[in-house]
Amino acid sequence: MVFYDAVIIGAGFSGIYQLHSLRDKLKLNTLVIESGKDLGGTWYWNRYPGARCDSESHTYNFTFSKEIFENWSWPERYSKQDVILEYLNYVVEKLSLKKDMLFDNKVIKAHFDEKSKLWNIKTDKDKTFSCKYLISAVGCLSAANIPKINGLNKFKGNWYHTGKWPHTGVDFKNKRVAQIGVGSTGIQLAPEIAKSAKKLSIFQRSPNFSIPARNEIVNDKYKKKIKDNYQEIRDLIKSTPTGHAFQFSSQSALDVSNEDRKKIYENGWQKGGLGFRGLFKDITTNLDANKTVVNFIKEKVEATMQNKDYAKVVTDFNYPFATRRPTLNTDYYETFNKDNVELIDISKDLIKEITKTGISTLNNNYEFDIIVFATGYDAITGALLSIDMVGKNNIKLSELWKNGPLTYLGLQVPGFPNFFTITGPGSPSVLTNVPMAIEQHVEFITDCISHMEKNNLKTIETNDASSLKWRAIIDKAVNETLIPESKSSWLYGGNIEGKAQVFMPYPSGLPKYKKFCEDIVLKNYEGFNFTDN
Repeated sequence: MVFYDAVIIGAGFSGIYQLHSLRDKLKLNTLVIESGKDLGGTWYWNRYPGARCDSESHTYNFTFSKEIFENWSWPERYSKQDVILEYLNYVVEKLSLKKDMLFDNKVIKAHFDEKSKLWNIKTDKDKTFSCKYLISAVGCLSAANIPKINGLNKFKGNWYHTGKWPHTGVDFKNKRVAQIGVGSTGIQLAPEIAKSAKKLSIFQRSPNFSIPARNEIVNDKYKKKIKDNYQEIRDLIKSTPTGHAFQFSSQSALDVSNEDRKKIYENGWQKGGLGFRGLFKDITTNLDANKTVVNFIKEKVEATMQNKDYAKVVTDFNYPFATRRPTLNTDYYETFNKDNVELIDISKDLIKEITKTGISTLNNNYEFDIIVFATGYDAITGALLSIDMVGKNNIKLSELWKNGPLTYLGLQVPGFPNFFTITGPGSPSVLTNVPMAIEQHVEFITDCISHMEKNNLKTIETNDASSLKWRAIIDKAVNETLIPESKSSWLYGGNIEGKAQVFMPYPSGLPKYKKFCEDIVLKNYEGFNFTDN
């Protein structure tokens, strides 16, 4: 068994920055273990056509290095998967990190040894390691959710999940394709499949709000402006609730005339992007304010789609806008105007089974050559719970979390000493521009470990009381919004059969969260317990 000071699980944004911080800043002997054959995390696996970031490129990157920020140029407003992967490889090469990464090894077991105060780790390739510090960088959206539909093993065609896309690509030309799911990935994927498929049948269970991305190639003048304003951009995205380069309005949607409100929405729609949800301050807290934006979106979609029956289905919203993670699209609604695209409403005609030749619903039988699952993930907790994790007193993580995840700040789990989670449940994570949440977490963890090393501390561990107190803070914050109106969303685990229905991220934004963390450090890491033996 090989010993390391620290082992990091996952080689995406989180693992890359955490390795650099522990190895190069603290001089700790550190290893990253990654299940993929190369680095990139979600951007290694999600190679489906149309895969693209929904944060603007110049915000969806590391800001810890001015040199890296200024030496890299993003070609588009929103970056494609392959460009993001190229960027991450650039960062890793620049910092010489790859030599301390182990690929094609999935961590399947991590047990804490109370006698040695070390974590013992095993991979699916029978490699074993021990370490003082164990850090999860597995990501929030990495455990693919393949629905349990009877008959999938009988299907004679090919089937794929967007989160585990073949690196060789998929040829849709002249194929009859079923796409199940219209979340963020499905909305990006459908227009691309429709370009070459003989027929694309989109199966929708629940409609999704989507705003135009308005993606574009950026010119040299724009690139120079970004590079010349590194500090201003960094300060801005670190100070906004969502970690994006826009501030939320201080104006209520109900304090302006109908005409002025419509103009503001129209300007936001034409500009595109996630800033649309920040046009008024009370969109996520006041149902009457929210209805104004819902009605506007319905009108825009209905004006775009020629098939009015389809338009009715895709705008049959049964939850308020922005109570689920908003999506961006490029020609998604326009795709339904193509002759080779059909919409199947499975809220009315449920899928019964998958057959040898296609999909059977309660009322119809469909034949397909390819089935694509754009059904998302067992989000936030799924990847961690796929590991056999055991803490003190033989407590299993799966048992501790059976009624929902319990953490302190989304950083530590009670009963699991020296184990840190980057963007874990209970942190802002997926409700933000994720690299900004990652940077804050990595820096907190690094400072904490530095504190331990300087003071010869053996372990750090949170406790049940601190975790339950944090859970109450999250519950209070989320109940002050309209988010509970959408409990079937994946933010509650509503997309996974049998999963406890608990709101998982911290909903009040990065600056408030960061202030919590800073105050805790000033109080000598209040809520954490240290041992020195």
